[in-house]
Amino acid sequence: MLVVDARSGFEICRRFYHPPVLMLFPEQTSQSNHSSLSHQLHHTIGYPPKMPPTQLPENGNPLVFFDITLGGEPLGRVTFELYKDVVPRTAENFRQLCTGEYKVNGKAQGYKGSRFHRIIPKFMCQGGDFLHGDGTGSTCIYGTKSFADENLTLKHDQEGLLSMANAGPNTNGSQFFITTVPTPFLDGKHVVFGRVVDGMDIVKKMEATKTGKRGRDVPDLDVIIAQCGEM
Repeated sequence: MLVVDARSGFEICRRFYHPPVLMLFPEQTSQSNHSSLSHQLHHTIGYPPKMPPTQLPENGNPLVFFDITLGGEPLGRVTFELYKDVVPRTAENFRQLCTGEYKVNGKAQGYKGSRFHRIIPKFMCQGGDFLHGDGTGSTCIYGTKSFADENLTLKHDQEGLLSMANAGPNTNGSQFFITTVPTPFLDGKHVVFGRVVDGMDIVKKMEATKTGKRGRDVPDLDVIIAQCGEM
């Protein structure tokens, strides 16, 4: 599996002898190109300004939240707007996995109690594997293991964006990532479906968590979604 180390910018080949891990597949791109493209995309697409976390968007998009703990200690709340107006199926999948509305055999399935299994500074924080907790598990609310890329309209042009992790085209499930910098090299490969509207400081604290003792990019302390739901 080809993985780009966002800290060095060099491509590193790694082989895994366990079930395929849902990860990001960015192509190597120079920092200057990143900056230029991000600037262009900002003026082409644009995102609305941040709003108070308790104020629902006028466009009817839902707000959901994560209450995060780090090493068993409360870290804080992150609130997201989900782009139901652009990618309704993708947004609804994430929303139901936040609220616990999706059930299997009468048991709620979702993000509560799951962890962020992969964190790379100056790149992203990845979570959503509530099946195995290590990036090998994924599912969705639509009765299948995965669902198709709804569209690739929105760009990875700023920090704090929610985007779907995948194992290639049309393999979206429960795994997602939060960008901590603009990542335009992911455009056309991953579906952006939301953004942080409050609590980016919490995401930055997550990003700063030390990694490596339990595996490459695996946080040394558990970063857990202790509670989640809809505003």
